[in-house]
Amino acid sequence: MNDSALSLLGLCRKAGKLSLGHDACKASLNAGNASLCVICSDASERLNEEITALAEKAEVRIVDVSYTMLDIKNAVSFKAAVFTVDDEGFAKTLINKFNDNESGKERGL
Repeated sequence: MNDSALSLLGLCRKAGKLSLGHDACKASLNAGNASLCVICSDASERLNEEITALAEKAEVRIVDVSYTMLDIKNAVSFKAAVFTVDDEGFAKTLINKFNDNESGKERGL
């Protein structure tokens, strides 16, 4: 895996700082644990709208990434179209890496 953002996602997973998938993402957003919400390029429109609404309500930054669910599965061994990063330090670093390799675009709040 040569992509530094995907490598960092693997580290986040090992540190227990990712909430992967629809239900875990919703729970993290509702509990106020999320620092960043990430939506994959192949997420369904319904899922995208639902998670976007929850993230905006929780005032959590959202990043749309060019990665697919398969890319995420290869990086963290869990297939998910949406996930949250539950650590501010990891979130800031990931945003920088997404910007550096042009793999993600942060939405304005």
